[in-house]
Amino acid sequence: MFAAHKITGLVSPAFFFGAALLAGTMQASPCSAQVTQLLPTTEIAIGAQTVQAEIAATETSREQGLMYRKSLLPDHGMLFVFDRADVQCFWMKNTLLPLSIAFIAGNGKILNTADMQPQTEDAHCAVGPIVYALEMQQGWFSAHHIHAGQVVTGLPKP
Repeated sequence: MFAAHKITGLVSPAFFFGAALLAGTMQASPCSAQVTQLLPTTEIAIGAQTVQAEIAATETSREQGLMYRKSLLPDHGMLFVFDRADVQCFWMKNTLLPLSIAFIAGNGKILNTADMQPQTEDAHCAVGPIVYALEMQQGWFSAHHIHAGQVVTGLPKP
């Protein structure tokens, strides 16, 4: 014997009607597939400076990075977390904002920093094996006197 259940949620007729109505009002655009999705965040510190960083810890989130973003709040950035220490290189294809990057070893020590221009394919590489990379607004590291040799604290585990 089957019990009667009220249909709710994603399988309800109202959901399908609403989805069809919404789909009929949307326009396709070349950028519609490039939705900016905010990632989980963490607070990290470099000396007295604190940063709210989105964590890009999956291959997909690392590949997307800050592409197509039109703004970045002050003292906010993106922290790339890799599974193992290796020399990593970054480029700025489809990235609209000028950024600075710090390449960070597994122990939190900054190995080097670089400024990166938007929408270029120039390679910006770590000088040694890293587990983390932190992208910030261009000039953020120099404005806060942050350089190679300093230690970043509060980093999540890879």
